[in-house]
Amino acid sequence: MPALSFSRRIAMRCAALALAAACSLSAVPQQATPTPRAKLPGNDWINLFNGTDLSGWTPIGAESWTVEGDGVLHGKGLTKAYGYLQTAKDYKDFQLSLRFKCVGDGNSGVFFHTGFKGVDTTQGMQFEIDCTMMHHTAGVYAEDGRGWVVWPSPENEGVVRKGEWNDYLVEVVGNRYRSRLNGVQMVDFTDPKPGAPDGKIALQLHAGGAGNMQFKDIWIRDLSQR
Repeated sequence: MPALSFSRRIAMRCAALALAAACSLSAVPQQATPTPRAKLPGNDWINLFNGTDLSGWTPIGAESWTVEGDGVLHGKGLTKAYGYLQTAKDYKDFQLSLRFKCVGDGNSGVFFHTGFKGVDTTQGMQFEIDCTMMHHTAGVYAEDGRGWVVWPSPENEGVVRKGEWNDYLVEVVGNRYRSRLNGVQMVDFTDPKPGAPDGKIALQLHAGGAGNMQFKDIWIRDLSQR
């Protein structure tokens, strides 16, 4: 057999080394892309109002919604019609925490699973806000024609504080509605005839032009399983 030329031997050796390197690389296990770790309960609250503008919210109607100093969301009635400020996102099951102050005599509420046609609600419920005694703040009112579905206990009608900041926590899980006002459990109600299971959250200014409400520190914990 004729002897291989020097250049031929070098070329064969380089080819062998390249093959060995390729084999060694293929044997190295590829690292899997890490799966994002879910936030632990208690660390999964999201700031629903950024304290500077109305990003993530949509006004419904002609009433005034402005952001003032110290991260205060101020709703004022300008007409005799209803007014709302609704979230851009739908929420099914959730916990919502906020602080509110009744500046005037108007009525308000936290609507959930709601939808609108103009300024008229087409579906949904509301957790009441009204700082007048015996107006059932933290009770639940249905927008499907049923009206009130649950009131707080009579001894808790005075828990709301007019002209002061009130701490409000509401929870919706399926057809169970719970509310807590200034640290007091107000209602825990399972609805036998629930309406729409999903929809927007909205803050309300009641019709009549007297609405004058302030909100701040609005946080949400989305519990929805979609």
